[in-house]
Amino acid sequence: MRKSFLADNPSVLWFLACLGIFTLAVTLLAEATGAGLISTSFVKTLGKVLCLCLIAIAMDVVWGYCGILSLGHFAFFGIGGYAVGMWLMFARTEAIVTQNLAERTIPPTATEINDAIATQIFGVVGSSEFPLIWAFSHSLILQLLLVVLVPGVLALVFGWLAFRSRVTGVYLSILTQAMTLALALYLFQNDSGLRGNNGLSGLQNIPGFEGVPQSVVSMAFFWVSALALGLGYVLFARILTGKMGSVIRAIRDDEARVRFLGYHVESYKLFVFTLTAIVAGIAGALYYPQAGIINPAEIAPIASIYLAVWVAIGGRGRLYGAVIGTAFVSLLSSWFTGGGAPNINLGFYTIQWTEWWLVLLGVSFVAVTLFFPGGIGMIFDKLKRDPS
Repeated sequence: MRKSFLADNPSVLWFLACLGIFTLAVTLLAEATGAGLISTSFVKTLGKVLCLCLIAIAMDVVWGYCGILSLGHFAFFGIGGYAVGMWLMFARTEAIVTQNLAERTIPPTATEINDAIATQIFGVVGSSEFPLIWAFSHSLILQLLLVVLVPGVLALVFGWLAFRSRVTGVYLSILTQAMTLALALYLFQNDSGLRGNNGLSGLQNIPGFEGVPQSVVSMAFFWVSALALGLGYVLFARILTGKMGSVIRAIRDDEARVRFLGYHVESYKLFVFTLTAIVAGIAGALYYPQAGIINPAEIAPIASIYLAVWVAIGGRGRLYGAVIGTAFVSLLSSWFTGGGAPNINLGFYTIQWTEWWLVLLGVSFVAVTLFFPGGIGMIFDKLKRDPS
């Protein structure tokens, strides 16, 4: 009798158990639902970390398992954030404008309301009209569809062009980085339709929940982020433990031999690239309402490089390694850059961690690459081999 998927893969069950315990612990200690020992701002930080862990496992699948070092997956993450952010800005501005115009003696027309909303949103870039890409911003359902469709279609087209040309290795990495840079430079322009360098702000104010405290809203996003991470982990684990997973690993190890055996390598790579881009978009859609703001700097190539560093430190080729590395580095980054780490006075010089954190991160990445190529995940591998 065949065992269930979870019985065949105890590591997945362990991950879900740890995620469940962590979620329950935060719920019991948070301001909104528990003892109040965890602040609302820290709950938001934890929720954002969960979203980063979700895109990290997507990155681990495409790089650690399939061998494609993509330096553009944070672009898909940002696209998801922009897609949901457009609805958040439109709906919030619509409520404000409607309330203000309702005080007029003559009721405003729909056109007047629409023009006032456009002026309120785009006045900062000297415009008073809605760009074409905002055509569906009035509908939450349509914008949520765009969270999935836009990253998916972009990844599908880019991947089809790149993989059918059999671009591999560092050249493919450069292409993904160029795609990300081109997108970021375009978004920096005021006429991009997304407010240029100003980006989209006020995303933490959820329309329809104006009277709900931020502590409650942050917990709701935390729960949804935890659920998304759990579902994403199970989805990728299921794919990687079957026949497809074996082919994906074989492509990473020896692409030419897999092609010689009759497998259509490009189709497998395109599937992995597109699916991970969609998951990255979903992660971004959950992240930025908790961050409250998104701008083109979030999509810059350096963000995707950070993502690769997180996965490498955790241990690529291990889904749980990507989660551990991302959570560890992200929380450590918040501590160092947020002023939590005390400065070190050397007498002749004072080390301020807000300035030196990136140097420390770079040194850590080099050290892991040279001395611990398996990352933090190696520790758990050794524990599994030697339970004593």
